[in-house]
Amino acid sequence: PLAVMAIRHRHMKRDKIIFASISVLLLTGWTSFKNDTKYSDDFLEFWTDVKDNYAYFDKKHTDWNKVKTVYLPQAENAQNENELITIFENALEELYDNHFSLNTNRQTSTRLVPTGLDVWAEWINGKPIITEVRKGFSADKAGVKNGMEIVSINGIPIEQAVNNRIGKCIINIDTEVKNYALRQLLAGTYLTQRVIVVKQNGKTITINLDEANGNLTDTYKYNSLLDFKTIDNNIGYIKFNNSLGQTDVIQHFDSALYQLKNTKALIIELRETPSGGNSIVARGIMSRFISTEMAYQKHVLPNDEKKFKIKRSWFEIVSPRGAFIYDKQVIVLVNNWTGSMGEGITIGFDALGKAKIVGTKMAGLNGAINGFQTSKTKIPYSFPTEQLYHIDGTPREIFSPTNLIDLTNSKYKEMEDPILTEGINIINANK
Repeated sequence: PLAVMAIRHRHMKRDKIIFASISVLLLTGWTSFKNDTKYSDDFLEFWTDVKDNYAYFDKKHTDWNKVKTVYLPQAENAQNENELITIFENALEELYDNHFSLNTNRQTSTRLVPTGLDVWAEWINGKPIITEVRKGFSADKAGVKNGMEIVSINGIPIEQAVNNRIGKCIINIDTEVKNYALRQLLAGTYLTQRVIVVKQNGKTITINLDEANGNLTDTYKYNSLLDFKTIDNNIGYIKFNNSLGQTDVIQHFDSALYQLKNTKALIIELRETPSGGNSIVARGIMSRFISTEMAYQKHVLPNDEKKFKIKRSWFEIVSPRGAFIYDKQVIVLVNNWTGSMGEGITIGFDALGKAKIVGTKMAGLNGAINGFQTSKTKIPYSFPTEQLYHIDGTPREIFSPTNLIDLTNSKYKEMEDPILTEGINIINANK
């Protein structure tokens, strides 16, 4: 009996240990396991959404399967949602697409391009050259000029900084990849001041891009949805202040157009529309310049063809509206901060045959975006699910103005606003 009691005591002791161990697992390890599963499940959901819906895989050099191999283990080891957001940010940069973004950010996040960028640069003949400076923003106030060659950023030689920024899953490093990385670096984060070293006329200059900005979290404030006036001997001028996503701007546009209806020509200023907008506003604007329904852009849904082997595409139509049609000459001004729906309006005016386009190349944002959200952490993200084209078949993101302006050309050096000047000259030459 004593032996039996001893055995029972050992069994009870063992059961207590097992129960205690299970309790510990429930309170600690199992909970941790649940968190790991939450983050990895959401990463897989994000990765699958992109795999099934992203519209530009055919134009990218990205191994998306490798993205899962590289970043899923990081998601499994994430300790909190901030870490997961960083993993998402790094993964989406593998597609080097400025129209792909998380709809959330932290102080360490890179500012959106082009909305949060104030200086445009690109690789020309193997050198990173500043090709345009955003008027009125910090880089402009700091003295950055077109044509400057970038030597370094925040103490790191620019070639090295760009190479460090390029994703791990990109198979072919071409100029598009390097330009994306360069502009991400120039956009910077909300926490760190951007200091660049540049060459100009044989001299080396150090410039703090944020010195004039003060608070790095400040954003540019507009006083109105649009501005309008008469310039240069009865030319109408309407400028949209990054307002193409606000339907109220249609009424303001109608009012401005009415007051400018007797001008000899009209300039539509789209150089400060980096955040894009919606097609209601786009059609509302273009509808005042036509007398019959017309197509203004083409949509393609490539994933229907990938899934069903049946291509789906369609033309979007703009219909006439309003008390009168403005039938005088129209000039549309664009630049690198003409983004998304601004680009759509531009190719639309060109397709309708109602305007001449003057300026630099535009932001080059891919397609039409749709929004998604992870199921557990509720992290929102948007990316292009449709390809967009001019009705002549030109991809919207590579469309070039009919009157292309190279702002690095020395003949524009002393001009305050070469693009506006060229637009006015075209109007005045049209006797």
